[in-house]
Amino acid sequence: ITAEEQREKTPAAYDLVACLEVLEHVPDVGSTVQACADLAKPGAQLVFATINRTAQAYALAILGAEYIMNILPRGTHDWERFIKPSELAKHCRNAGLEVRDISGMKYNPFSRAAGLTKNTGVNYIMHAQKPE
Repeated sequence: ITAEEQREKTPAAYDLVACLEVLEHVPDVGSTVQACADLAKPGAQLVFATINRTAQAYALAILGAEYIMNILPRGTHDWERFIKPSELAKHCRNAGLEVRDISGMKYNPFSRAAGLTKNTGVNYIMHAQKPE
């Protein structure tokens, strides 16, 4: 179900809310971020992971992953739906959340190694907190 539907069932019920690799596919990013905030208890941690709207992200996430490496089905992503970190941070602030950290994520499809980086040019993860 959607975060908006879950919010109706269990508002302010969670110590941790994770919304990973979903935001670039939802019809209203602000609504989903607000629903995630509403699902969180006061003081809860929230984690969002998505793809930045950059030329580098287009090259790697769409051309590379979908058309060259065939890691994802073609058409999985639409570059125009990718979200800049500043845009996601604004949605978080509008939902009453405090952004704590933004880190890039890296993945090597050959070694299947993943990790965090300071480079947010493609995938990134944002940590936010709901005030007490």
